[in-house]
Amino acid sequence: MRGPSEVRIGKHGESLVDFLARFTSSEQFEKVLREGTSLVEETADYLDGQGRSDARALDRHGAIAYATESMRLTTRLMQLTSWLLLRRAVSAGEITPEDARKENHRINLAEIGAGQPLSGSGQLPEPLCALIKRSLRLHERILKLDAMIANGAKDETAGLSPFSNHLDRLAQVFKLAR
Repeated sequence: MRGPSEVRIGKHGESLVDFLARFTSSEQFEKVLREGTSLVEETADYLDGQGRSDARALDRHGAIAYATESMRLTTRLMQLTSWLLLRRAVSAGEITPEDARKENHRINLAEIGAGQPLSGSGQLPEPLCALIKRSLRLHERILKLDAMIANGAKDETAGLSPFSNHLDRLAQVFKLAR
């Protein structure tokens, strides 16, 4: 079902498809959100459980790498989850897009990547490494989505592309076909 903000009117009176509204109301968004929340839960379970005993088995360099990578992982997951929940709140009408833009400055997707390699990182337990890899893949996906949303907002304010009328017509045809 379409949200009220999914099709908007452009500068020249034509309708524009709002990527954010369409995406956040899709099954694909729910899948990404479930993946993110599941990863948070799995990470918490590991770090509070098996991860504690895994960390005790490491030497000094391995323990420092473990602590650093654990902090990087939890920070990354907090930022990614915040991004997802902020987009869902806009989609659900819980906050306005303007409020979301104001809150978005607190989310820093650029600085939560893999980071510099650490001495002792070769000792990291496989379960932690697997969680880190999954979080980095999720991070890459969210970076792409964020860029698509940002480019959609820029395109809307900068004017229409030569293809926008065609895309809007296709969107209307598919809307009528449902």
